[in-house]
Amino acid sequence: MIKRLLLAILLLLPALPALAQQQVQITADLFTVDEQTKQAVFTGNVIVIHPNVKVWADKVVAIYGEAGPSDIESFVASGGVRLETSEQDATGDHAVFTPGDQLLRLTGNVKVVNSGGTVDAGELVVNLDTNVSTFTNSGSGGRVTGVFTSQ
Repeated sequence: MIKRLLLAILLLLPALPALAQQQVQITADLFTVDEQTKQAVFTGNVIVIHPNVKVWADKVVAIYGEAGPSDIESFVASGGVRLETSEQDATGDHAVFTPGDQLLRLTGNVKVVNSGGTVDAGELVVNLDTNVSTFTNSGSGGRVTGVFTSQ
């Protein structure tokens, strides 16, 4: 059961279905599986390494549905979340990926840095089906800010 659960988590982490077959390495101070709540929890200095993204967080939780570990409903990272790709670095307090709608939400003190500049916001929602990213301040009253470098 744990091997199937780990496989399900490894398939979820890429966030892009076409990349789901690639190897993912996860390290943490502690790993627990709770069959009753249908959660797999990695805690303490969690590092997820995928060929296209590296994720750091204090805690990572995979929540699965009635069909078992292969039925991942959401993937949640919390506490000092950082997502790094070859092209950009994004940080925030909390990240949620839901495979059903292919939405990745990064919330709380969001900062995205790439070669073109920096964007600060309260929330970033990335639709992985449409490749549309939307920055908002999610009711905080502030504004989305950006500093961009011209070529």
